[in-house]
Amino acid sequence: MEKKNSQNSDYVVIKAIDDGVSVIGLTRGSDTRFHHSEKLDKGEVLIAQFTEHTSAIKIRGNAKILTQFGEVESEIRK
Repeated sequence: MEKKNSQNSDYVVIKAIDDGVSVIGLTRGSDTRFHHSEKLDKGEVLIAQFTEHTSAIKIRGNAKILTQFGEVESEIRK
């Protein structure tokens, strides 16, 4: 399997629909850990990239997420 370099890695676009959307990057490897977090307010957009260090992105709050596979919306827990 060919390893992707960071210039060819997958991106996701996250747009906050409400204030207080949390975006958390999780590490790759045998121990999954938080390595970065951002808080977005309504209307703010974050473009995130999967890299050799980032294997997952966790999103909390009401947001629209765009990926190469399509669009999905996260929801706030009620």
